[in-house]
Amino acid sequence: MRLRALLDTDALGLRLLGGEDELNRSVRGVMTTDLRDPSRYLSGGELVLTGLAWRRDAADSERFVRILVQAGVAALAAGEAELGDVPDDLVVACARHRLPLFAVHESVAFATVTEHVVRQVSGERAGDLAAVVDRHRRMMTSGPAGGGPDVVLDLLGSDLDLRAWVLSPTGRLIAAPKGTAGARGAAPALDAEACARLAAEHLAAVRTGRHGPHRVVLDRTTYSLFPVRGSGHGTAEPGDPRETMLTDWLLAVEADAGDWAEERLDLLQGVTQLIAVERDRRDAARTVRRRLAQEVLELAQTGAAPAEIAARLRVAAPVLVPGLGTAPHWQVVVARIEWEDGRRDGGPVTQALLEEILVDPAATGPEPSDRIAVAHTGDEAVALLPLPSVTDEHDEAGPGVPADALLEAVRGPLTAGLDGDGRLTVGVSAAVHSAEGLRGALEEARHARRVAAARPGRVCAAGHQELASHVLLLPFVPDDVRRAFTARLLDPLRAYDRRHRAELIPTLEAFLDCDGSWTRCATRLHLHVNTLRYRVGRIEQLTGRDLSRLEDKLDFFLALRMS
Repeated sequence: MRLRALLDTDALGLRLLGGEDELNRSVRGVMTTDLRDPSRYLSGGELVLTGLAWRRDAADSERFVRILVQAGVAALAAGEAELGDVPDDLVVACARHRLPLFAVHESVAFATVTEHVVRQVSGERAGDLAAVVDRHRRMMTSGPAGGGPDVVLDLLGSDLDLRAWVLSPTGRLIAAPKGTAGARGAAPALDAEACARLAAEHLAAVRTGRHGPHRVVLDRTTYSLFPVRGSGHGTAEPGDPRETMLTDWLLAVEADAGDWAEERLDLLQGVTQLIAVERDRRDAARTVRRRLAQEVLELAQTGAAPAEIAARLRVAAPVLVPGLGTAPHWQVVVARIEWEDGRRDGGPVTQALLEEILVDPAATGPEPSDRIAVAHTGDEAVALLPLPSVTDEHDEAGPGVPADALLEAVRGPLTAGLDGDGRLTVGVSAAVHSAEGLRGALEEARHARRVAAARPGRVCAAGHQELASHVLLLPFVPDDVRRAFTARLLDPLRAYDRRHRAELIPTLEAFLDCDGSWTRCATRLHLHVNTLRYRVGRIEQLTGRDLSRLEDKLDFFLALRMS
């Protein structure tokens, strides 16, 4: 189709800002992106849609437009929903490089433009695709959320009699049809085991370079697996399947696509583009959460004052845990992917994968990951996980996400995707109760990840419980990990002493020096035994430890000596 035809379609709400002499250019596809450099995902001839999240100042416009022109795109369309009018510097840059520029009215979703282009480009090859897309377009424009991917699945069932499901790369169920009016009735739910097996087969096929759709037989039922490719998240070289395989959703269709005509295959490829629109929209919505996490991470790493970190956490809490009256407890999770060729990834690929891993595997739909903030630094992805409540501080496993169960549901699919090619290692900190403990939690999670990396297997995790006190005596353990251990045990007591002048730290030192003797300790401190018991009880409550246990006494002894 020609660019000129886009202006003739009133429903698209496009306004030409420049490039009138270039409107006879052909459009061969469409891409939605807010990446600062999307060149690796462009093949030429695309209409690029952007919400301008990449723009921080006027100089960014020249660089972005130059990248698009070098990639051979047909035109650029900028949305007015976020920033209002399209910035003048972008208009000037497009005019300088003779790149046609459209403004997309705030009332028009990018999904509407995408679906129109898909329908026009592939309509001649698949007449039934036009019907599906047109019906979906009407549903998408009827509400702000567009109905989500489950609407597309319902259309596949009703129009084409195809049962289909959308899965995450870890095998979590993203969308399923609510029911169809087709002859075969409503699609049954896929159980968790079947979803995990399909995801594992898909990742293994992509990793080995096999061309899709991928045919899989489970329990005598044949499925065809189609990747749902978004705008891309990775950092690998162009053409490397690792670029997207660990982050792409997949469409599982209960049918053997090997028997299909070319037109039917084109139809399903078009449907995956519709679902990818929803995926990209969800990813764009995570921008604010990721930025908040990045800011908190940078403050913790640079040793900022606890008050400054606490202020940033107060800003983050309402975004991550809406409706929470006070700042929650926090937990830090660190992840890294290490490829066999020596490269390490802690950037967009691991960032997106960690967001998915931290979702409850029993949760369905794309929304559960919307309240997980993952930043990245160097070669590690770092999740700042809010814990709205801590119900049992004496639970031996501690509050928050347990490391030993974190990867249980995703181990099979990710092992298949990484087999012979890479490793995923994850470290989990203990929960911290204040901004003062956040830096220690970060170091604790990082050391736990190093413990996981020393283990065999493609997918490994370790938690703070495994950083036992005797490990801290080993000479290879870094000083920052010793400090993290000390801070986790003693910071709650120090903070309480500052607020209440309770002298919990001196009481703890005396109690240990007296070998846990209530009478001798009370005499040394000139306290009544009941007062001493109250203070020790408060120490145990604040730290979740039990001073009648030898292991906990030893941990406190080491923490005091290293502080």
